Amino acid sequence: MKKIDMTRGPIMKNIILFALPIIAGNILQYLYTTVDTLVIGNYCDHTALAAVGTSSQPVEVLLCIFLGIGTGVSILISQHVGANDRGKINDACKTAISFVYLCGIPISILGWFIAPFILKMMSVPSDVMDSAVLYTRIVLCSAMGNIGYNMNAGILRGIGDSKASLYFLIVSCITNIILDVVLVASFGMGVGGVAIATGTAMYLAWIVSMIYIKRRYPELEFTFLPRGLVKKELRSIISIGLPIGLNNSLFSFGHVALQTLVNEQGSVFMAGWSVSGRVNGIANMAISGISSAATTFSGQNFGAGRIDRLREGQFRIPAASGAITLAFGLIFIVIRMPILRLFTDEPEVLAYAGGFVAIMMLSQWMFAVFNGISCIVNGTGRVRYTTLINMMMLWAVRIPVAYLISRFIDGDYIMYCFPISFGFGMFCMIGYYLFCPSWKKLMRTAEKPKRNMYVFTRSAFHR
Repeated sequence: MKKIDMTRGPIMKNIILFALPIIAGNILQYLYTTVDTLVIGNYCDHTALAAVGTSSQPVEVLLCIFLGIGTGVSILISQHVGANDRGKINDACKTAISFVYLCGIPISILGWFIAPFILKMMSVPSDVMDSAVLYTRIVLCSAMGNIGYNMNAGILRGIGDSKASLYFLIVSCITNIILDVVLVASFGMGVGGVAIATGTAMYLAWIVSMIYIKRRYPELEFTFLPRGLVKKELRSIISIGLPIGLNNSLFSFGHVALQTLVNEQGSVFMAGWSVSGRVNGIANMAISGISSAATTFSGQNFGAGRIDRLREGQFRIPAASGAITLAFGLIFIVIRMPILRLFTDEPEVLAYAGGFVAIMMLSQWMFAVFNGISCIVNGTGRVRYTTLINMMMLWAVRIPVAYLISRFIDGDYIMYCFPISFGFGMFCMIGYYLFCPSWKKLMRTAEKPKRNMYVFTRSAFHR
């Protein structure tokens, strides 16, 4: 399978080619919860729809730390790839495998017991609580599959293979859809059925990814079971990935806090929020794909000493991400109502959801620019500032604005906290480019690019 060398060739062509499989894969991965919502919306009532929507937030809080670690693995491996250090690539892979088991098993066990307490803290209404607890427990029990798949996807992205994950997700998504229809439509298992389908699909994606890596890249010495931790690589992975993971987790915890404000508006408002999130998430896929490509681009070129290419791409990539996101957003605004009607036919729910989608689609381009810059900076291992801005964007801007709106204006307008926080984050990251001394110093080294050894395309991993 052909891999992309980010250290040479047209920058935007490489970014788009690398991002397209990730975008397609993200859409498929997002279809797990979207198909859940479709099936629930057509075969159950709005309380079940609200349960699935609110349950996804605490699940993200517990998983996002380890998804951040997966990003750290991807960044570290991409830097080793740029430096053509095969030994360190193998050590990073070995450490990542062990980390999956070390973290996945405790989360799967603890998730069953802490689910009710988390949902009570979120002020979930009584008519939604039982279904929300059931969904959260089952999905958290499948956390190990989710962590394992995303860790393996990080390894593949780091070595330049962005297509393989798409194929894994195709198989997994088909499995999820079939199980949704069978368990919910045929057997009437409701929320529990969609949770079992989602968990089974993620375990399948993890297993298929392990088989693929082991057979396609034998030089990585990949194993199904853990075989030890390399302390130096573990420290590097944690130093890069943990701030990203904590940021993601705090970000998701902030969404839980925001969801609490949403829950106070009642189950109809909750259902509209949940349905709109499915459409917003699909439109957001381009951001995720380009950001992953930007991280790999930055890591490989930083590792190879190609600061000239890094400087060339630092503005072009975020600007392209913003333009693409805005174009998709305008399209989705036009077609939002027919899409939303696939999930529900309740007029009040549709009214809320339609307004939410319009607000988000007109403002997500700012988040795309912010995220593009953040990923380029993260790819060089400079994660502290981006972590700080992410936390401030949520905890110092979005949640306080949402609270003020709900308390002093009208809870129906809570969604306006998003464009305000997106603008704050975007301007902070542009300011980092323009005024951060260490970044400006790094860019000045572009006049003397480091031409180190052979690039990854000439290594044993390019077969």
